[in-house]
Amino acid sequence: MGSGFSKMKKQARAMQEQVREMQESLRNKVVQGRVANDLVVVTMNGEKELLKITIHPECVSDIDGLQDLILAACQNAYSQLQEEKPEGMNFPFSI
Repeated sequence: MGSGFSKMKKQARAMQEQVREMQESLRNKVVQGRVANDLVVVTMNGEKELLKITIHPECVSDIDGLQDLILAACQNAYSQLQEEKPEGMNFPFSI
């Protein structure tokens, strides 16, 4: 009976390590949200930190439109990160 428990502990540790590796991989991921033929491009890392915003000069004359494009580019980047997230990574606790 002790041998089975030991095997389960070993499997649990291996699974924890795989999850840590997936989390690290996601943290190192960099995505770009692009909208309107690249008029606005945002660069974001896997922790959803905004790293860079690139704005084409022709957007600057329309502030309302520019704000909408920035928001859309951020949403695009967030959705890319969500797609990259392996299924089952929504743990209610920290690993």
